[in-house]
Amino acid sequence: MASREPDIQPMAFQSPLLLSVGAVLLLLAVRRLRRRSSLPLPPGPPALPLIGNVLDVPTDGPMGFRDLCTKYGDVVHLDVAGQPMIVLGSQEAASDLLEKRSSNYSDRAPSPMVDIAGFGWAFTVRGYGSFWRRGRRAFHQFFNQAAVQNYADDQRLEAHRLVMRLIHKPEAFVHHIRHMFGSSIMRVVYGIEVDEDSVDYLKIAEDTMSIFSEAFQPGRFLIETLPFLRHLPSWVPGATVKLKGVAWRPVVWRLVEEPWKYAMAAMKEGTARPSMASSLMANVPQSFGESDDVSEEEAIYRGTTATAYAGGADTTLSTVQTFFLAMAAHPHVLAKAQVELDAVVGPHRLPEFSDMESLPYLRAVVKELLRWRVVVPLGVPHRSMEDDEYRGYVIPKGSLLVANIWTKADSSASRARAIARDPDVYDNPDAFIPERFLTAEGELDPDVRDPATFSFGYGRRLMAAGNRARICPGRHYATSVLFMVAATVLHTMSITAPLGKDGKPIPMEGKMTYGLLSYPERFECVIKPRSAEAVALIQASCGDLPGHDE
Repeated sequence: MASREPDIQPMAFQSPLLLSVGAVLLLLAVRRLRRRSSLPLPPGPPALPLIGNVLDVPTDGPMGFRDLCTKYGDVVHLDVAGQPMIVLGSQEAASDLLEKRSSNYSDRAPSPMVDIAGFGWAFTVRGYGSFWRRGRRAFHQFFNQAAVQNYADDQRLEAHRLVMRLIHKPEAFVHHIRHMFGSSIMRVVYGIEVDEDSVDYLKIAEDTMSIFSEAFQPGRFLIETLPFLRHLPSWVPGATVKLKGVAWRPVVWRLVEEPWKYAMAAMKEGTARPSMASSLMANVPQSFGESDDVSEEEAIYRGTTATAYAGGADTTLSTVQTFFLAMAAHPHVLAKAQVELDAVVGPHRLPEFSDMESLPYLRAVVKELLRWRVVVPLGVPHRSMEDDEYRGYVIPKGSLLVANIWTKADSSASRARAIARDPDVYDNPDAFIPERFLTAEGELDPDVRDPATFSFGYGRRLMAAGNRARICPGRHYATSVLFMVAATVLHTMSITAPLGKDGKPIPMEGKMTYGLLSYPERFECVIKPRSAEAVALIQASCGDLPGHDE
């Protein structure tokens, strides 16, 4: 009997996965052909066939990016399976490209993580377009430099309430800080008094920002640089993050939905307090939070208020935690700031915003807080919209640009001189030294690089009519509240390191967590009132503070 040959079909047609991989490989080849230029690419590690530098993308945060810049310089190219990534390791390079050429470098790359994690409502992670412009315009209306002055009374009161809570339960200082920011921003954005409502809005914001920090951590998920992975089954390596999205999205959506429904219901009942939400929706047909089927305008405003809520309740929290860490670790800085406050404010009142100009050392402390421990150590990645030439190299269209803000390079011979820790700008950059921002006469030195030029992000994103807006639209609110918190806490409280068994202060290492957002690792400090008069001043301001015994 003649043997029957097996029925063999071409392998590519037997497996949709292999067919997809084949298409991807073809796409990568086409990408590389299109990016050919007469100019060389910036230096970087050798690329492997097909996958390029996928294995060279740091997954350990700023340290890995630092090592790349130490070895290759302050402009480094990575080919991540056809997706160009440019790592910027100096203020010069970051400023030249992201600031001076911001019209080409302020776009956001289309990110699969936006949909996977459920952040499509946040204009801060959206590319150019109507949604971004309208959301940014609405945000700017309530958080520009002039508008923030309207919140001075609220910020002052919340700083006083923070101190009251510290007096009653100092060991819970991190919780109190979070409560302060959440309470203030919820009142401004939604007209909600968090102590009067049963919904834990602060926990909702905390959970959402934890997801945000993980989801958009540069180099964390391969699907960011290989977007085609989103179309493959979740068991495929690199696509498993889609399983996380199933758990993430309901948590994130709750942040958007819960406070918005509250604010819309209050408007319907005629009990709404003045807020960003009620002002935006005053002349817009409303669903009153009863349906997800809303108009485009309401959807934009709902996302914009959620952006303000999440950012205001969480991001500046890191810097205020760093403030307590720095004061406990540097008692001489605390003492010097308190001497200045005693001379300017005196013992019989609490600090005011009008005292700011007379408190240069305290303002230098705030600047050093922003420099010493940067909240977003790698910034938010930018995207080039067209091919560009820089230092004789080509920056390809569609490149992702990552600025390594916090960690300096190891080699003194490298051109990578750091950003927040450039020793040519900040002598002894690892140390906490507010004096670096002062002249010999004790005034703020305008010739020293202001950390606000990098700690709030780079570049300007075009709005309507050619107007430009900095990446972090909430920076005015953040710097205002930082000053008031630092002034009020230092004027009324002492902060010291806990003592060890030997009776000596325990060293404060000041390590930071890693994610898109960075926070001080858990630490302890001893917080006590400076005097009975300070306590009396706070009690007189706060009255019967709700939740002071929490």
